Amino acid sequence: MRRYSTFIILAGIFMFLSALVYFVHYLIFRDVHHIFIYMVGDLAFLPLEVFLVVIVIERILTRRERLAIMQKLNMVIGAFFSEVGTKLLHQLLSCFETNKEICQRLAINQNWTHVDFKKAVAFASTLEDKPHCLGIDLDELRAFLVQKRGFLLRLLENPNLLEHERFTALLWATFHLAEELEARPSMKNTPDTDLEHIAGDIKRVYGHLAAEWVSYVEHLKLNYPFLFSLVVRTHPFQEQPSPVVT
Repeated sequence: MRRYSTFIILAGIFMFLSALVYFVHYLIFRDVHHIFIYMVGDLAFLPLEVFLVVIVIERILTRRERLAIMQKLNMVIGAFFSEVGTKLLHQLLSCFETNKEICQRLAINQNWTHVDFKKAVAFASTLEDKPHCLGIDLDELRAFLVQKRGFLLRLLENPNLLEHERFTALLWATFHLAEELEARPSMKNTPDTDLEHIAGDIKRVYGHLAAEWVSYVEHLKLNYPFLFSLVVRTHPFQEQPSPVVT
C-alpha cells in the first residue's frame, strides 16, 4: 500500500511540474494554440516512444544480459563435466543393457549438424532403458560422488543457475544420487528392491546428464572449436577414446 502511495505522489508531482512549465510558457508567449499543437504532437508520439523504449530496447538489453549470463553458465557447465560429468557418463553407461545403442546415438563427431544434436538431445531426454546396478561398483561410485560433494554444493550456490533450469535439474539429480549412496554404510548385500530404487536414481541422472552434455558440446562446436575437437576425441561413446590426434 505504501508503494502505491509513493507512486501516486510522484505522479502528482510530475504532472504538476508539467502543468507549471506549460503555464510559464503561456505567461511568456501568450499562445495557447501553439501549446496545444505541441502537446497533441507529443501525445501522438507517446505510444511509439513507449513501444521503442519499453518493448524493443528493453528486449534487446534483456537478451544481451541473458546471453552474457548463459556464457558464464556454460563455463560452469564445462567445469562440471570436467570434474564430474564426463566420468559419470562413462561410469554409468555400463548400467544400461542398450549401451551400444546409446553409444551409437550419442557418438558425436566433427560432421554433426544442429539437426544431429537436436535428435541426440531428444533421445537422451526420453531414455527408456532402465539401468541395473550389477555392472557397476556402487561403492566406488559413492566414494567418487562423496569426494565431489563440496564441488557440487558450490555449483548449487551460483545464483545464475535460475536461468538454466535443465542444468539445475541435473545438479539436483546428481546431488540426490550422492545422498542416496552416502546414506548407506555399504552397498554390499543390498536387497533387490533397494538396487531397483538406486537404478531409478541413476536413470534420472543419466537422462539429464547425457542431454545436457550434448547441448554443451554443440555450444563448444559453435564457439570453441578447439575444445570441441578434444571432446570429439575423448568422449566415452566411442570404442577407443584418445586425446592423441591421428
